[in-house]
Amino acid sequence: MNVISKRTLIEFYEKHPQAKSALEVWHSDTRKTIWSSPSDIKNIYSSASFLSDNRVVFNIKGNDYRLIVHIDYPRKIVRVKFVGTHAQYDKIDAKEI
Repeated sequence: MNVISKRTLIEFYEKHPQAKSALEVWHSDTRKTIWSSPSDIKNIYSSASFLSDNRVVFNIKGNDYRLIVHIDYPRKIVRVKFVGTHAQYDKIDAKEI
């Protein structure tokens, strides 16, 4: 999958260094795979949550952080929409961000 944009992840973990390893692993694993449907994701990330408009919420580092992406399955593109702490996530509308 093509992940857009890693820069968002980097900017986040520069402020939250404890998230770096988990986000780097997620990014690396995502780039090496091809997801054709939500079930492909669920096989790897059992705690992932699926929202409307092909948005997926990943729990990062034992649910300390949340990552929201939009997936264009036919084009094999994953767009990072949000990365934040659990508290920051609670303050947003994951369907709209």
